[in-house]
Amino acid sequence: FQTIFVRRSDTRATCDAGLHRTGHCANLSSALMQNPDFSEIVILICKEDRRFDRKAYEFVRLGLDYAVKELRKKDSARAERSRHVAGPELLEGLKTYALDQYGPLAKTVLNAWGVKRCRDFGDIVFNLIEYNVFSKTENDRREDFADIYDFDEAFVKPFQPSKRSRGAASTEAFGAA
Repeated sequence: FQTIFVRRSDTRATCDAGLHRTGHCANLSSALMQNPDFSEIVILICKEDRRFDRKAYEFVRLGLDYAVKELRKKDSARAERSRHVAGPELLEGLKTYALDQYGPLAKTVLNAWGVKRCRDFGDIVFNLIEYNVFSKTENDRREDFADIYDFDEAFVKPFQPSKRSRGAASTEAFGAA
């Protein structure tokens, strides 16, 4: 998935991301005049699909940027080939970004925005694709976001204390005395 959103104020915009959905690059001067900014598009999406808070859309947009940067760090040659991120790669990037931004509150924050499982991220991504904010390849599908990880495992477990057997803990406590 790629961000293809163009801000009205960006007069030097180019169509290097391409418009996979339509198969060609739109006339940018008319696109700049007709495209509302991201927040306006999200308001429209939220009127049609009330499941997710507007903040969830902003999070996914920023999380995509984060995922792309992280993938480029790991594979610099990839940066020259493509800016595309597959669904599972995006989910891993969103998980890391959520943990980085919200720590032990990540699951609580995401749930407050209506995001309760990986599939919800996929629905947000595809809502953004329908409004031409993100683009996709012919291989990208909603199913790419199905159950890649469990939210409790991803966002709660890393912050829980490690469990030790009872015998080991009491032996250590008495052994020190």
